[in-house]
Amino acid sequence: MRTDKDNVLKVGIVQHSFLSDVETNRTRNVSAIANLAAEGAKLIVLSELHDSLYFCQTENVDNFDLASELPGDFTDFYGAAAADNGVVVVASAFERRAPGLYHNTAVVFEADGSIAGMYRKMHIPDDPGFYEKFYFTPGDLGFNPIETSVGRLGVLVCWDQWYPEAARLMAMAGVEVLVYPTAIGWNPDDTADEKERQRMAWITIQRSHAVANGLPVVSVNRCGFEEDPSEQTSGIDFWGSSFVAGPQGELLYEAPEDRPDEACVEINLARSENVRRWWPFLRDRRIDAYGDILRRFRN
Repeated sequence: MRTDKDNVLKVGIVQHSFLSDVETNRTRNVSAIANLAAEGAKLIVLSELHDSLYFCQTENVDNFDLASELPGDFTDFYGAAAADNGVVVVASAFERRAPGLYHNTAVVFEADGSIAGMYRKMHIPDDPGFYEKFYFTPGDLGFNPIETSVGRLGVLVCWDQWYPEAARLMAMAGVEVLVYPTAIGWNPDDTADEKERQRMAWITIQRSHAVANGLPVVSVNRCGFEEDPSEQTSGIDFWGSSFVAGPQGELLYEAPEDRPDEACVEINLARSENVRRWWPFLRDRRIDAYGDILRRFRN
């Protein structure tokens, strides 16, 4: 159990909009890392696929040129940003693993710039405007904690956030914080009511992971409108709303929907122990009766 001396973790969240130019995006990201480190953040989380525009709106083989080998220039750049500022950084890469084999990969950098660990996105969507199955092979690293100097992180990516199984397996492995780099938004043609239902569902499901597992959650989305290059859809309006929730699902911070935001948020990691004593959900799980969870459907 953590003591009062080391129970507070300052987390920096970077909610940005992006351009097609990788170098400009990287410059903005490293500036945000430096700003948040100056405010005292020890863990800084970037959004999903933050080096470029969200290229998955179309199926275009030329977009594979955006991918980076890991380790490589991506890890050199963000590792240096972590080391220069003495912070742990959660970054998101389009990983080229081999010719024709690509992943959507979160990379965690230790405060000395070394790679603490990686997570390859497990759940891959395939919806209008989100054609990720064209680009990404499902992850094969499992749901495992990444040990860092600021704690044991349970890093998942975007579409993973809709699946309680992923959060639960991370919790069962002893993570201290659930972290979700994200790129999600509205179809501009949807009604205002439908847009709000989707945004609130996104927030609610992740807050429920906090409640069910007695863990804080850090979810960082991008913001701003991005056109569909194919002009087959109306593009995506990324809804921002990055947030940090405590182990009872309480909102500690929520970013705006419609503009970039950088924030340093305090998380009391010791609260998870107390919450799990009050609400012992892990104790009361009926693991003897859950065998059917491994089936696709019961009929």
